[in-house]
Amino acid sequence: MLKTRQCLLGIRSFLGVTSRIWSFILYILRKHLRTIIQYQTVRYDTLPLSPISRNRLHAVKKKILVLDLDETLIHSHHDGVLRPTVRPGTPPDFILKVVIDKHPVRFFVHKRPHVDFFLEVVSQWYELVVFTASMEIYGSAVADKLDNNRDILKRRYYRQHCTLDLGSYIKDLSVVHSDLSSIVILDNSPGAYRSHPDNAIPIKSWFSDPSDTALLNLLPMLDALRFTSDVRSVLSRNLHQHRLW
Repeated sequence: MLKTRQCLLGIRSFLGVTSRIWSFILYILRKHLRTIIQYQTVRYDTLPLSPISRNRLHAVKKKILVLDLDETLIHSHHDGVLRPTVRPGTPPDFILKVVIDKHPVRFFVHKRPHVDFFLEVVSQWYELVVFTASMEIYGSAVADKLDNNRDILKRRYYRQHCTLDLGSYIKDLSVVHSDLSSIVILDNSPGAYRSHPDNAIPIKSWFSDPSDTALLNLLPMLDALRFTSDVRSVLSRNLHQHRLW
């Protein structure tokens, strides 16, 4: 009887160790798969500009692309979240440790698919500006990670730069630049840009879908939009403003 009990305990111990090893292997495999999806080779062919296009581009002001963070470029959850929106065990792209109200908080951050490639391309066309309704201590850390020492996300605005109205944060684009004809905002929340709907490109909220291509889908539009004299003349008429990419 004693030998049988010892044998059962040995089997349980072996199964427990095996289960932990298998869980670790699955974690590594998921992380590797996310890396492949995030950094897979994608192309957006930028053909040489014709003389007419070059002259047109020189004749208009360089545009500013204002970028939201949460659910637009990234998604994150922090310690203590009872129901995270990503599947348990999905590895984050990076972890941030910040202190909020004297309490250390860890944020597990997941990057939207193709965000690195997207930023690399649009930074050649636009001046990039981060505008988030999040607290600066968090938003600044996320922007630093996305910038990755490329020096393309230098201008940043945070919650204190928003206008609080009926419990929601509104982003006043005039704090970014007085000339609204040259500003485009990319944000998943229509309420954030309701003061400037003619400057906005909507994008569907992203949480965890690894097959999402919304950022890639926007590249042709952003490529063409930089040649316009007033972005509002296009965005205010275009039906894309009433759909989610």
